[in-house]
Amino acid sequence: MSPSSEKFSIDKELSWLSFNERVLQEAADNSVPLVERVRFLGIYSSNMDEFFRVRVAAVRRSMLLSTLQEGRNLSKHLMAKIQTKVVLLQERFDAIYSELMRELARRNIYLINEQQLSDFQSHWLRAYFRDHLKRHIAPLIIHNNTDLIKHINDNSTYLVVCLFTPERKQYALVEVPTKNVERFIQLPPEKSKLKKHLILLDNIIRHCVDELFAPFFEYDHIEAFSMKFTRDAEFNLTDELEQSQLEKLTIGLKQRLTAEPVRLVYDREMPEHMLAMLTTHLKISNTECIIPGGRYHSFKDFIGFPNPGRKHLVNKKIEALDCAIFKHFPNKFDAIQHRDILVHYPYHKFSHFTELVRQAAYDPKVRFIKLNIYRVAKKSRIIQSLIDAVKNGKQVTAIVELRARFDEMNNIEWSRELAEAGVTVHYGIPSLKVHSKLCLIGREEPQGIQLYGHVGSGNFNESTAKVYTDVSLFTANQEICSEIGQVFEFIQHPYKRFDFKHLIVSPVNVRPELERLIDAEIAQANIGKKAAITLKLNNLVDEVLIQKLYQASAAGVKIKLLIRGMCCLLPDIPGVSDNIAVYSIVDRFLEHSRIMLFYAGGENKLFLCSADWMSRNIDNRVEVSAPVYDPALKALLMDILALQFADNTKARIINKEQGNLYKSRGNKRKVRSQMAVYQYLANAEKKFQQQLISATSAEESVSGVQS
Repeated sequence: MSPSSEKFSIDKELSWLSFNERVLQEAADNSVPLVERVRFLGIYSSNMDEFFRVRVAAVRRSMLLSTLQEGRNLSKHLMAKIQTKVVLLQERFDAIYSELMRELARRNIYLINEQQLSDFQSHWLRAYFRDHLKRHIAPLIIHNNTDLIKHINDNSTYLVVCLFTPERKQYALVEVPTKNVERFIQLPPEKSKLKKHLILLDNIIRHCVDELFAPFFEYDHIEAFSMKFTRDAEFNLTDELEQSQLEKLTIGLKQRLTAEPVRLVYDREMPEHMLAMLTTHLKISNTECIIPGGRYHSFKDFIGFPNPGRKHLVNKKIEALDCAIFKHFPNKFDAIQHRDILVHYPYHKFSHFTELVRQAAYDPKVRFIKLNIYRVAKKSRIIQSLIDAVKNGKQVTAIVELRARFDEMNNIEWSRELAEAGVTVHYGIPSLKVHSKLCLIGREEPQGIQLYGHVGSGNFNESTAKVYTDVSLFTANQEICSEIGQVFEFIQHPYKRFDFKHLIVSPVNVRPELERLIDAEIAQANIGKKAAITLKLNNLVDEVLIQKLYQASAAGVKIKLLIRGMCCLLPDIPGVSDNIAVYSIVDRFLEHSRIMLFYAGGENKLFLCSADWMSRNIDNRVEVSAPVYDPALKALLMDILALQFADNTKARIINKEQGNLYKSRGNKRKVRSQMAVYQYLANAEKKFQQQLISATSAEESVSGVQS
């Protein structure tokens, strides 16, 4: 069967839900430390929030558009599948949550509600409410003309309050103020210090709700139930030419605040009259997902669930590694000049990069610094170093991507701060998001300006570098660095033509280059020679490239895929994809690195990438993939890939049924790839450090003899 004769793929939205189900599996996994399991519920919930704000919102828009067209409404059919899967996952979520609360109680950790308080705890909480919490609460009183959509923040959880009198029901909305107060409050011990009691802000407000309303309203009794509202995260940018991109984005963000609703999650115990009031005021119709849930929402806050118990309830901390060559050379430029360097986060310290930029800020030989900014930490040392560089007379250029979803306001503020400090700030290309992870530093050396480049798979973000697995290449290869410079020039002058011989750059040459690399493997397979493709990506969605992989599989190319998130490709289809194996790893770190390996007749062409195989990354973003030429680094990266494909602890098999079955261990030794990679890198750094010391000693001996 020809792979092009029929479309073999799964909808990306359903594949994404399958990925988040793998996150939920971690919460259910008894081998994961208990508090970490609770935190995985928070990760799952945070993921689901973004899923509705972005992906479900897009399906809903497609549904609305399809009503204007004749024919089958595929979007409506997809929405029904999404709703069914989401409800099933919500039921499983609630069951896991209940199980975890019982497990915590067995360890003397109790997450209690307002109905379980002792007199001592009640008295303490009322004082806490008056002294610390009440100042942050201003109830919204709901009248017939109240525009709830305008006033609700979809990053928040709310209590819907009803004040009952014989004559009427008065409704109000109370936002749980998690921006100002921690969501979890630990109560002081009453008798035994062995028992640890935690309570959510939601329940403190429920307990003290009379103190909010009794001074101003008369009522017989009062009820409060939780809800959470999610709206479309997309926004329109006006095409008015006289407006700057910064102004357009600011307008777009304001539009997001009143965007269309896509989900209402509510306490399933909520009475019908209260739910009817909400759906009326929020203008919720049957095209949205209305989901009954438990007592609590905004579970994303559970990412920060505290550990008041023993250390074994959380993951044992691993110390980030020093990169031996960076440690050996106090001057980071000498280290990069010595050889190409690969740094693997979070196993290595991110400070290796921040220290490079810090040194560049005052090194008298440095003439210029260029950097892409997509997402950076809230307290970014990199931003400060760029500002320091300007003070020291360096030419500093920052490409700030203002459309990094949900980081738009942060990037607007950073761009203003940088511009005010004298940094040359560019906002990229209006039609293309700049998602590449590039840094280029020019340094005056005896032979002229020497370039030092960085290409990576992850953002320049000190915070996420602690939990995202990413790879960074530092190089003084002048041909590669020159092409990094061309990418910066392309971003500023996209109308110019550029010829890249080393880098694969979206959207300039990525499709023909990827197809050429795949075709070369197909050609090898057709003449009976070994042919293989290994890919590690976050998402595999692009239909053209999927068809190309099907073609390669049908020709006999052995293909191994490690896909963290969405995978629309279906393996194990006879004659189409039976040479393709797909796995996914979900563990304590978020798999974020992107690596491509093509056997290439034994040459093993290897690239690290900023781009996933999605149409948006291929055609509508500036992305960069860089080759790894150093044989030692190439071997190291191939070893790491081998460890990941050997994972039989946290790896799931991706199949047509989307069953998320764990890879069978059989009688093989246990391999948990993230921990195995950490140990592998620790050993490699130790070995290389010894080599550097030996080489230095040898040089000193020769120097001593000569003198």
